[in-house]
Amino acid sequence: MKLSEYFASKKGTGVLSTADATGMVDAALYGRPHFINEEEDQVAFIMADKTSHANLQTNPSAVYLFKENDSYEGWRLYLTRTSEEKNSPLIDELRRSKHSSEYSAGDAGSKFLVYFKVDKVRPLIGDSI
Repeated sequence: MKLSEYFASKKGTGVLSTADATGMVDAALYGRPHFINEEEDQVAFIMADKTSHANLQTNPSAVYLFKENDSYEGWRLYLTRTSEEKNSPLIDELRRSKHSSEYSAGDAGSKFLVYFKVDKVRPLIGDSI
């Protein structure tokens, strides 16, 4: 099963972890990634101008962890920020729900469509480095 199909069919909780230039780590709840191309090596997240977005300005590395509801199944996506668009019209097209957690905080401010290269995919539990 392709990752885009997996994320489209599963319900669960997603966490995006970032770190600033000094290594101070942050973790925030995020919706499922938006897959940008057929190869599934590029994803995007819609972000408010908060800590996760600020961290990515000085440290492009991030990890997205997804845990399925009522299970320990899921995936970890190791990511590198490649670009972003401020207040992109594509944001409204990609939104899955206008009331989901990724938009509820600070909805009045600027939004960023942040693109990432998928560097590595690992299961939630197990797997070697």
